Amino acid sequence: MDPLTHALASYTLKRAAFPRVSGRVTIAMLIAGTIADVDLLSAYLSPSAFLTFYRTYSHSLLAALLFSVLVTLPFLRRKSTATEKRTFLFSIFGAALAASILHLLMDLCQSAGVELFWPISTRRFALDWVAHVDLWMLGILLAGILLPMLSGLVTEEIGAKSKGPRGRVGASVALATMILYIGLRFVLHGNALATLESRTYRGESIRKIAAFAEPTSPFRWHGIVETESALRLARRGNRGRRGRLFRSRLRHSFLQAGILGGTRRRARYLGCAALPASRALSQSNR
Repeated sequence: MDPLTHALASYTLKRAAFPRVSGRVTIAMLIAGTIADVDLLSAYLSPSAFLTFYRTYSHSLLAALLFSVLVTLPFLRRKSTATEKRTFLFSIFGAALAASILHLLMDLCQSAGVELFWPISTRRFALDWVAHVDLWMLGILLAGILLPMLSGLVTEEIGAKSKGPRGRVGASVALATMILYIGLRFVLHGNALATLESRTYRGESIRKIAAFAEPTSPFRWHGIVETESALRLARRGNRGRRGRLFRSRLRHSFLQAGILGGTRRRARYLGCAALPASRALSQSNR
C-alpha cells in the first residue's frame, strides 16, 4: 500500500483499539505503521539498491519488532513508579507493534509481496488481492475518520454529550468494512483465476496463471497466462516479454535492476518474479 493508506489505517486502528492514548502515543503508532516504507527511498539511489531493499528487510516481522521498540524508547524518560512505567511502556509497545503488523498484513495482500520471515527466509509472500493504491480502501478509511468528526461537530452544536471515546465506533466500522472488502477481493481473485483457467490459448496447456487487481474497481482484473510456447520463448532469451511476466507495479525499476547483471542481483530479481518463465529467461541470459 501507499504511505497515505498506511497512515490512515494506523490512525483508524488507534481510534478503534487504543482510543484513550495520548497524542504522543498516536504519533508513535503512526511512525510505527508507516516507517517500513522508507525502503521506497532506495529507488533514488540506484535500481540495484531498489531491488535489494524494496519490500525486503524493513517489511519483515523482525523489523516490525525493532520499529516498535524504537518508537517506545523515547517514553523511557517518563517519571512514574516502576510498575506504572512498565505497564505504560508495554501498552505503547503493543500499540506500535499492532500498527507495524497491520502494515505487513496490508502489503501481504498486494502483488509485490513482502519477505515476512527475513532473515530466516528470503521467500516473498504475495496474495495479489488488492492494488498498490486501492482507491476503495482509501475511501473506507477516510470515511471512518471524517464522518465521526462531522458527527461530533453536530453533537457539540446541539449540546448533546457523546458517550465513550469520540470516533471509536466509526473507526471500528471502517476496520470491519476493510476486512470485508479484502475478503471480497479474495473471492473475486479466485473467480478471475478460474476464468483464466477456463479458456483455451491456441490449444496449449497452461503452466501457470496470475491475476492482478485493478485499483479503481474490484470487479476488474488483469491476467497473465504462461503457456509452453511462452516458456520456450523465454528460454531463447526473448527480453521483450520479461516485463509482462513480472508481478510488481513498480516492475520497471525491478526490471532495470534485473538487467544490470550480476548473479546476486538476478537472484533477487527471480525471487520477485511472478511466473517461472521469467526465471528461465534470466537464466538464459547469464
